[in-house]
Amino acid sequence: MVIVAVALGCPAWTPGRHELKAWPKSKSGSCERRRRAVRTMMGSDPIRDWICGQGGASKITRISPVGGGCINTALRYETDSGTFFVKTNRDVGPAMFEAEAAGLEAMFATSTIRVPRPLKVGPLPGRGSYIIMEFINMGASRGGQAELGRQLAEMHKASSSERGFGFDMDNTIGSTPQPNPWTSDWVAFFQEQRLRYQLQLAEKQYRDYDIAEKGQRLVDKIPSLFRDVSDIRPCLLHGDLWSGNIAADERGAPVILDPACYYGHNEAEFGMSWCAGFGAGFYNAYFEVIPKQPGFEQRRDLYRLYHYLNHYNLFGSSYRSSCMAIIKQYTNLA
Repeated sequence: MVIVAVALGCPAWTPGRHELKAWPKSKSGSCERRRRAVRTMMGSDPIRDWICGQGGASKITRISPVGGGCINTALRYETDSGTFFVKTNRDVGPAMFEAEAAGLEAMFATSTIRVPRPLKVGPLPGRGSYIIMEFINMGASRGGQAELGRQLAEMHKASSSERGFGFDMDNTIGSTPQPNPWTSDWVAFFQEQRLRYQLQLAEKQYRDYDIAEKGQRLVDKIPSLFRDVSDIRPCLLHGDLWSGNIAADERGAPVILDPACYYGHNEAEFGMSWCAGFGAGFYNAYFEVIPKQPGFEQRRDLYRLYHYLNHYNLFGSSYRSSCMAIIKQYTNLA
């Protein structure tokens, strides 16, 4: 994507006089058909087309990069009718962004914590995909920890699923596929679709039979960690809540971004806490809305293990020792 700082006209692109001379006049043809043909030849831009159509703009005044991501290209589109946030990825089709949009819509529908509202997802010409979202002007800090904890708990409390644990579609955690088949039992869901799935990836990718074997023993012991929990209600989780996905708007209100949503046990939301910087103020405010369940401390590292395994599968051996430490902690393996 070319970064420009000049105004771009948004109506259908019209060729100059020299281009039009290349097209013979046709008694039956129309200017619109010739215009479509020229645009096809030159290459269409579905992002511009949507912004200048359903997006309500008449011109794009500036396109500039937005930093922070390592998987997608992020751009800020400034127009005469407002600003849009756009992510593109030339390596994947629309399914990844469709799942992200579904998660953002689900969180938005709770009317609790602020998220950027998705506006459009589609394929890019040739290869790749894009998502257009509401642009939120962020403040200079991440906002207050207590307010983040309270609003996150309000989102968990306001959401539920009659279908059990999972999501309407599979999505990704980073760039790792995250399966979300609907499952009636949380423990079975977490065993199979979270830990066992990641262990199988590690075995396949690294031929790490040691971590796979010892991890499987932990998976088999998981039900014992939930003996004191009488009822686990499925609630909507952001799913990848680390510091890079937490911000605050200009008023200081919390904003959460780039989700990997599914319906799960609320405690699983804290699985990335080792990379989120949650303090006492966050947890105190959260547990005022949703009380802490018996055995919370004993399960905390279990939920962290899923994300450590994912980091091992994404980024390599530097995360293996953290995975093994947690596995040994729960299985008493030497």
